[in-house]
Amino acid sequence: MTALGARLVVAGTSSGVGKTTVATGLLAALRRAGHRPAGAKVGPDFIDPGYHALACGRPPRNLDAWLCGAGAMAPLAGRASAGAGVLVVEGVMGLFDGSSDGTASSTADVARLLEAPVVLVVDASAMSASVAAMVHGYASFEPAVRVGGVILNQVGSDGHEVLLREALAPIGIPVLGALHRDDRLRWRDRHLGLVPVAEEPARAAAALDRLADLVAGRVDLAAVMALARSAPSRATGEVALPAPGAPTTVAVAGGAAFTFTYTDTVEALEAAGARTVVFDPLHEPALPEGVDGVIIGGGFPEVFAPALADNRPLLRQLAATDVPLWAECGGLLLLGQEIDGHRMAGVVPARATMTGRLTLGYRTATTLAETPLGPVGTVLRGHEFHYSQLEPAGPALRLASRWGERQEGYGGSRLMATYLHYHPGGDPAPVGSFVRSCALHRALRRARKP
Repeated sequence: MTALGARLVVAGTSSGVGKTTVATGLLAALRRAGHRPAGAKVGPDFIDPGYHALACGRPPRNLDAWLCGAGAMAPLAGRASAGAGVLVVEGVMGLFDGSSDGTASSTADVARLLEAPVVLVVDASAMSASVAAMVHGYASFEPAVRVGGVILNQVGSDGHEVLLREALAPIGIPVLGALHRDDRLRWRDRHLGLVPVAEEPARAAAALDRLADLVAGRVDLAAVMALARSAPSRATGEVALPAPGAPTTVAVAGGAAFTFTYTDTVEALEAAGARTVVFDPLHEPALPEGVDGVIIGGGFPEVFAPALADNRPLLRQLAATDVPLWAECGGLLLLGQEIDGHRMAGVVPARATMTGRLTLGYRTATTLAETPLGPVGTVLRGHEFHYSQLEPAGPALRLASRWGERQEGYGGSRLMATYLHYHPGGDPAPVGSFVRSCALHRALRRARKP
């Protein structure tokens, strides 16, 4: 039984206040100071956890109560923090923002479920005394969520910092740090957020070094650790994993174009009996030798479409292979016929175009076809986040949310290709089913050999 020790949640008053900068900088600075931090991200995002991983030297992790269920939060946090001295959890959006259907999903929900104190990041660029009213409101809004400290961001000057600290002193919530406006704190972004670490790792590492210096000089790390250690120790329970099955080999897409695969998905594959091998569709002309299945997660194939289109040997192999294929979002585009006119694998009879319209949100999906993830009627809880559009959308899944239903995706006995991102932390059964499909393919292939 794993126990949760020192931990805290870095939350924002809203999106865009700099909580990713603060959380990542804290991880890097705490690591330098010898505290062995681990990181995790509330919600389904892939990019921010990549920066956490760079900062703390541990695999990226997500804590998503909507995707995985409230009961999975403590076990997943326990796995994320195993062997670490402190767990730093970055929130999503503002502290109390969550799913439109009311399901537990907000940063506040996760903080409550983990019994973790909150460090509130405030963009103080355009306020002085009003900061006290804002922080008091957030701290008193939900008594079960403990705001234990504040980090001020975008502070204009030393004098501005003095005014802010004086305003906050009467409400009794300590200021743990104050980051002044600094161009070195600007992170590169793109249409889905930050640019993934894997695209420019050297530049990301250099930027992180500068950020660690700034945070170490402007934030009271001893006070941060004291707050984290004030969280009560508690047992977590075990993470749900699929039952072990026959040995298989599963190729998982990686490299700069396909960075969106959850660490928990890889660990669930391995628990089910799969040996995972990473391949890079940008540069490798063939799948790894002897694979029994392929997973192509999300990423930015649209950014690399010309280079992916030039890798014709791999695209032809994907079109011809009979191993089970599981593709999500960016992987769906790679298996389609084209992305904005650039030819892709053609496994899926549809074309993708980039649009100016964001499709975003949680979905409950029900399969309308047999797929490697299970029989007709398999239910998946997932998340969409894309600016592309696929025509035709596909008939394999019925997606439902508070705002309606629609069909999308392509499926068959050896194919699941969908915009939906799935996390196995609460229900690993689809991963187990996929590995069993791979094992069946392996057995059939061996039976055909003379």
